[in-house]
This record gives sequence, C-alpha cells and structure tokens, in this order.
Amino acid sequence: MPPAPRAIVVGTGFGCRIHVPALRAAGFEVAGLVGTDPDRTRRRADAVAIADIFTDLSEAIGRTGAVAVTIATPPATHAALALTAIERGCHILCEKPMAADLAEARAMLAAAEQAGVTHLIGNEFRWAPDRAMIGRAIANGLIGDPRYVTLSSVLPIVADPAARMPRWWFDAGAGGGWLGAHGSHLVDQLRVWLGEVDSLSATLPTVSDRPADAAEDSYVVRFRMKNGAQGVLQHSAGVWGPSENISRVAGTHGTLWVDKGVVKIADRDGVRDLPVDADLHLPPVEADDPRKAAMLFELAPFIRLCEALRAGVEGRPMPDDVPVPTFHDGVAAMALLDAIRRSAAQDGALVTLS
Repeated sequence: MPPAPRAIVVGTGFGCRIHVPALRAAGFEVAGLVGTDPDRTRRRADAVAIADIFTDLSEAIGRTGAVAVTIATPPATHAALALTAIERGCHILCEKPMAADLAEARAMLAAAEQAGVTHLIGNEFRWAPDRAMIGRAIANGLIGDPRYVTLSSVLPIVADPAARMPRWWFDAGAGGGWLGAHGSHLVDQLRVWLGEVDSLSATLPTVSDRPADAAEDSYVVRFRMKNGAQGVLQHSAGVWGPSENISRVAGTHGTLWVDKGVVKIADRDGVRDLPVDADLHLPPVEADDPRKAAMLFELAPFIRLCEALRAGVEGRPMPDDVPVPTFHDGVAAMALLDAIRRSAAQDGALVTLS
C-alpha cells in the first residue's frame, strides 16, 4: 500500500478536537500541529499523539513534507495561512467563515486556482443526513417549487457571559460574532438547498448581557432567493432556557421539515417520514471519553469532508453524494455575510446581491 498522505493541522482547539481524528479516519498521517503558543501546542499535541509541533506553517510544511494543510484558527488569520500553504503547493481545507471579508476570500480562491490545488471549506454539515436529505428532496421536486423557508433556532450556549467559548467568537476584529461562527453554516445550507440569494435585510442583535462593543450573539435575516423563494434566518445563542430549532421548506406541492433529526414531508398524501438514502449514512464514531460525546455530531460529517480532501490530494474524483464545499462556496458565503453586515450597519436596509 502507498504511504498515507501527510497533513498539517493549524489550530490547537477545534483543530485537535475534530480535524485531527477526522483526518486520521480518512487515511491521513497528521505529521504536525501548528499553534501560536509553544507550551500549549506541545500539551495539546501530546494529548492527540502528534509528535511534532511548530509555530510557523512554512517551516512545518518544509520539515514534514506535508501535502495537505487544514486551518482551524480565527477567521482573520485564514487568508495569510492559506496563502502560505498554497505557495508551498499544499492542498487545503480551511474552516468557515473563509476569511475576514470578501476581498480576502477572493484572493485565496484566485491563488488556489492558479496553483491547481484542492481547496475545501469546513462546511461539514453538508453531510448531515437530515440536511442532505432535504436538499436531495428539493432537487428531486418532492415539494414542487420552493416558496417559503424558515431556519430558526434559540440556544443558551452563550447566554451566560461567563461561559467558556473561543475568544474570537466575541471579537469583531478577529472575525468573530455568531453570524460568522454559526451563520456561515446556515447561509451555506441555504445555498445548497435553494441556490443564490437575490436580496436581504438583516440585523445583528446582542441578546446576552455583554459589553456594547462585543460581537453579536444573534442574527435575523429576511431574504429573497433568485428563484423567488422567501424566508427568514433567525438564530440566537444568547437565549436562556431550552434549545429549540425549526428547519422548514414549503413548496407548491408540499413541505419538508426536521423533527428530532428525522426528515418529514407533508403533501396531498399526508405526513410521513423521509428515510435517509443509503449513500448518506455517516461513518460510525465513538468517543473515548464521555465528555467528548457532544462532539460526535461534528466528527462524522467532518470525516466525509476529509475523505473528499484525500480524493483531491490523490487526484481521484470527488465524492458526489453531496456537493463538496470548495473555496468557490466560501467566496459566495462571504459575499452573503458581508451583505448581512452591511444591512445591519444600516439598520436593516435592503441589500441586493449581484
């Protein structure tokens, strides 16, 4: 058998929790961990059995001979790291949101395209079975022409200002805020299901008891798609009490929604479950520590994303069970995030996308 391709992980938080085990499950050798603090990086590398640590990505690539780099650092650092990896000829998987702004994202895409390397974005939830089945059902015409969309959620995860979260989440200068941390997944989901957004109006409120200069913990977006569908993205991570989620798409012939992870469809024939297609089942994963069980919902789809990265590294066709998220998708998502921020800065003014 040929040797496993070597990968470098940049980022010692989510990078160690999800990137490292997902890369290994996909058949990579994780050859090094890059962080900013040598002592912390050493501790976290030891915890996940990575031998070599670095504080400089270019050095890490040169010393390990890595052919792939995954980036799990604050958004404002993504562009510089990605460009370094691309210049060294590495295939790349970058976390979302792709960059600090649209201009940086476009520069990353242009460099990756010119270098001819595989370029993927960390939208692993494209492989979440319920989301993938809704997208497939819409594409197959099960609800006719989509007309109305509701994606709404309330979560208590940052309702308490003392809650421990990545520092960048509430640092606007680092690309933080709930819109980037979470909304980047939702705008990607919306595009996969329904295509491109035509126009939107948005606000970025802070619900929890945080300083006025903290980045937002909530977002409300009213949108119209280019295909005519309309809807609302409304999410807050700062709401005390139990979590609640609504994911619903209504069309001319029926409605799709998710109920406790099960996709439902209602039409003239009544209400029924929509079984997950066999090719959308995720690989089984287990936590070696009960405290890590909560991360499993991210790990399984991330393995699929890393499998796509390995296919690109080895020059094989990409998997086609779901559309693989590339830097093209990252740029499109950044255009939406920038438009949402422009609208919010103008008290919800209507913004039309090109």
